[in-house]
Amino acid sequence: MRYHVAGQSHRGAVRESNQDVVDWRINDAGDQALLVVADGMGGHQGGEVASRLAVDAVIESLEPAIAGGAFDGTDGAIREHLERAFSLANERIVNRRSGDPKLEKMGTTLVVAWVIEDQAHIAHVGDSRCYSLRSSQAVCLTRDDTVVQNMLEDGSITAADVPNVPFRNVLTRAVGTVEQAVPSYRRETLEKGDVLLLCSDGLTDSVPEYRWLEIQKESGGMERTVQALIDAGLANEAGDNLSVVLLTLEY
Repeated sequence: MRYHVAGQSHRGAVRESNQDVVDWRINDAGDQALLVVADGMGGHQGGEVASRLAVDAVIESLEPAIAGGAFDGTDGAIREHLERAFSLANERIVNRRSGDPKLEKMGTTLVVAWVIEDQAHIAHVGDSRCYSLRSSQAVCLTRDDTVVQNMLEDGSITAADVPNVPFRNVLTRAVGTVEQAVPSYRRETLEKGDVLLLCSDGLTDSVPEYRWLEIQKESGGMERTVQALIDAGLANEAGDNLSVVLLTLEY
């Protein structure tokens, strides 16, 4: 078994700066991988600071466990590790906000996939997402923490209404804006050939999911697929930063 990971972040077609941050790690034993995407908010400087603080905190918190080789913890133990990582990210952003009035509105989305052998342990806060691309289907494995998602679920609007909702990107939760950022958690079993995709809303807002599968098929490689997804977002004049990280599992 081995992992292949590729990722990229771009400021998009409109924004002057990139407030997204992506990162990943694969341990030396090759049986664990860590993927992270954060989409900062709170103005030019604040968004960049928040997303970088969050990603660095997650890597710092989880890398020792990943570097240690095969992890034999239960789902509960793994979830606790992830929650501690999110808590550290939240604490660092809150502390930085309190020390600088210019950063008082900053926060970030955060989605993390900790892959241990064929098990993907996914945690997130906000509307950056994790998908599984399998058998010509793109399946979203996360639930957006947004006002629009709540409205969809309570029947106030339909999916067809979403593009016309002016506040569709307003978050109900973000790391750094609450006292405790407890992530939503899900475990997913991966099969040979599966692609795990983490992204910011710059991709989901500019390139429809069905095109991802076409692009994957046409591109013929992980790095090419990442670049093609970014290029598709730019061609569609993506109004936000674009970030994509892909992982494939091969035996």
